[in-house]
Amino acid sequence: MPIAIVLALAASLGIHAAALFGPDVELFGGGTEEPVMLRADLQPPPTTPPVESPRQVVRDAAKAKPAAKAGSRAPVAHRPLHSAVATDQPSSVVPAAAEADQSAAAEGPVATAPPAPPPEPAKPHLPARGVIRFAILMGTQGFQIGRAEHRWEFSEDGRYHLYGMTETSGLVALFKSVRFENESTGRLIAGGLQPEQYRTRKNGRDANENADFDWPATQVTLSRDGQVRPIAPGTQDVLSLNYHLAYLPKPEEGASIGVVTGKKYERYALDSLGEEALETPAGHFRTLHLRAMTDSVTEIWLALDHHRLPVKIRFTDKKGDIYEQIATELGTP
Repeated sequence: MPIAIVLALAASLGIHAAALFGPDVELFGGGTEEPVMLRADLQPPPTTPPVESPRQVVRDAAKAKPAAKAGSRAPVAHRPLHSAVATDQPSSVVPAAAEADQSAAAEGPVATAPPAPPPEPAKPHLPARGVIRFAILMGTQGFQIGRAEHRWEFSEDGRYHLYGMTETSGLVALFKSVRFENESTGRLIAGGLQPEQYRTRKNGRDANENADFDWPATQVTLSRDGQVRPIAPGTQDVLSLNYHLAYLPKPEEGASIGVVTGKKYERYALDSLGEEALETPAGHFRTLHLRAMTDSVTEIWLALDHHRLPVKIRFTDKKGDIYEQIATELGTP
């Protein structure tokens, strides 16, 4: 093959690799951030009754009083001027808000319910430790542009740690050497994985695509813009989702799962496309084929006889470019 063709092919692969391995890489349900739409409704300000000036109050009071008889003096009630403006109630009437405060004070401090205890840890479906290595292929021709690796660890106290690594390799790495890492930590509960922190790095530096989950408040904070979003129970980050699928009660019927990608939160509708036999470098598997369609399409094949591990992941972006992760090795670290 002429060297010019080789260089052109390598440059093209490098460009696509840059798109795949950028800081906002999302190998399950990728996509770009949509602009936030701001809406403002203009409404007239609330009308408030005009407040009479002290002089007007005195003049009105003088007009309302009958003329006093000569030689007689009516008793004068002295009270501060501002009280005439603020209220017309006699001093013996206590406002409702004050009565409520006095009643609350008489009853003493209100008892608050104790915080809910953390959910009980569950036993992992997976081995305590494990690793999956993938080859990353691009396009229908299956050019290898990189490799990926997933590691997991479940501790006896019910916590988990997931580590993901994706990097360019071979000819592409000569033109665009990129290494992207992400980590997910949290708890394993009866319903599956419950992430607490999601962290990302690009070429060893913070990629600022991080997320902190607050489950008592059912919300997540995204580091990219400081946005705080409410989340649904069972929400996953983009890495933990691949291993949370093993805990779905009936994945063959599909599911709807909230997913945090590090820069946004949205709901994914998982469609089940049925069982398929899959041949990979890591072996022959009986798999369940799932698909999530947002502004892109992501498909995942779970090995039904191997702890429902993800052995193939296909991502099709909005332009129609296809990237696949094919398992090359399943084992222990």
